[in-house]
Amino acid sequence: MIVSAPGRVVLPPAPTARGHPLTDRGAVLVAISVAIGAWAHRAVPLAPAAALVAFALALRRPAALVLGAGLLASALGARAVAGLGPVAPGPYAGPVTLVADPEPMAFGARVDVRVGGRHLELWAAGGAAGALDRALSGERLWVDGRMRPPPPRSPWLVPRHVVGRLDVSRAEPIDGGAAPWRAANRFRRLLAHGAEAIPEPARSLYSGFVLGDGRGQPPEIVDDFRGAGLSHLLVVSGENVAFVLTLASPLTRRLRLSWRWVVTVGVIVGFGVVTRFEPSVLRACAMATLAASASWSGRPASTVRLLALATAGLLLIDPLLVDSVGFQLSVAASAGIAIGAHRIARHVPGPASVAEALGVTLAAQLGVAPVLLPRFGGLPVVSVAANLVAVPVAGLVTTWGLPAGVVAGLAGGRVAALVHIPTRVLLWWVAGVARWSAWLPLGELHVRGVLVLGASATLVAWSGVHRPTWRTLRAGAAIVAVGCVLAPALALRNPPPHVAVAEGADLYRAGGATVLVLEGRLRTADMLEGLRLAGTRRLDIVVAGGPLSPEVDRALRHRWSVGRTLVTADGATSGTIGTLEVVVDANGEVTVRAGPT
Repeated sequence: MIVSAPGRVVLPPAPTARGHPLTDRGAVLVAISVAIGAWAHRAVPLAPAAALVAFALALRRPAALVLGAGLLASALGARAVAGLGPVAPGPYAGPVTLVADPEPMAFGARVDVRVGGRHLELWAAGGAAGALDRALSGERLWVDGRMRPPPPRSPWLVPRHVVGRLDVSRAEPIDGGAAPWRAANRFRRLLAHGAEAIPEPARSLYSGFVLGDGRGQPPEIVDDFRGAGLSHLLVVSGENVAFVLTLASPLTRRLRLSWRWVVTVGVIVGFGVVTRFEPSVLRACAMATLAASASWSGRPASTVRLLALATAGLLLIDPLLVDSVGFQLSVAASAGIAIGAHRIARHVPGPASVAEALGVTLAAQLGVAPVLLPRFGGLPVVSVAANLVAVPVAGLVTTWGLPAGVVAGLAGGRVAALVHIPTRVLLWWVAGVARWSAWLPLGELHVRGVLVLGASATLVAWSGVHRPTWRTLRAGAAIVAVGCVLAPALALRNPPPHVAVAEGADLYRAGGATVLVLEGRLRTADMLEGLRLAGTRRLDIVVAGGPLSPEVDRALRHRWSVGRTLVTADGATSGTIGTLEVVVDANGEVTVRAGPT
């Protein structure tokens, strides 16, 4: 203590810690290093890598932490990959624990299960599939079947830790599993009971919005949301975690700081168990837990730091997450929002709420583009507008539908129908936006268009406005961006006369008429995607080699008006519309040619 004047005490400066603090940029470098290490998964010695991380944390050496975290992730990744050795083929009779919810398939059901600490993909048909349909994640079954290695070249199984396939002929329930899973399943079944007051397909959307359960969603609905750029609404994400914490806030605000942290983390973990800790949920829960912990400790952290630390921590716990497309999209969207949303919003004229929403949407779309384009081909042009109109209403589905679902599940009957009226209205709005957005022939942006659009948006957002040269560049960049957005729609105005939209589906156009010819085996999802990407506005004639299945007929009429349907199984037939003549001979051969004008 130093006395500098009568009655005045000056404390000596606090001793400074050695080393340097980890900045936001350093946290991002740590996350990148961990991701590279997990992806490379080289056999690095584990003990020295862990010692280097401990040394870097103790002495606050960010550069050493970046290096050590990457080496540690590489060592852990190598161990995780080594543990994916395929199972030996042979019979199996014993208990299995479900690690996901069973998914109905065309000829049975499929689900990932745990057997002796290893994950297998279980397939069931007949009576075994019936027993599987009634089960949920965490529950245990006794099965009789046969194990065999996974199919070759199946990278989609790696993030799920699946090392083999189990084909079962008999399945019987044992018990509900561990206590957390029993509680979560009771809650899910309660919401499902209340949702019986909601007709299909809105009921399946409700399950997707609130619980991330996409089972039972018809292919036309899935394609609507994919074509509108709204697929992220069909799974649980960070927005859902925020909405649940908002619902719990009247309670947590009244608690002391330490108890507030305990309850908040409990809500986050409980929500993760209910929604099955999908990759996007893991990322959101990890970030929310870190944010709550930072607030509790009095050291709030930026969104960039929270995202980087959450990503690094999750990849160190499970290095195989680096291969999960869902995890990649979730991290990329969050990074885009954290880095670019505010900067974009500052340059958007109009009300602040609209500018912020547009900034978030554009930043998220640009963020996911490097992940989305190589795998799915393009970004829908309509996605920005669709997100602006649909996302706020989709948020209300969770904030209203979750508590309303509890009331509906407990009361049932007319009470359930009454409390879910707002839920049905909200779902109708979001589904309608998705349907009409997917129908609009605006096309998709591919790699070149996204690069040009991203460069233009960057120039607009980061350039100055005080010099005439910068103003000219900004105006030119804005014109180029508008041109990129309009180019796909202009290309669809002059489509080719014949397009093979999918295997077994061909589209012919001439003179303003459109003919769809369906032959052989057909996947409804592929047909819908092909028709959407071809900019189809209507279907004047549908030619089928036999009676259309209810699924295909429903999917076509869901989005397009169908004029006439020609079934070729009855022998020779023909039809003419506009300048197209469709002829089907007695052998079922289909010919589409120019007809009379």
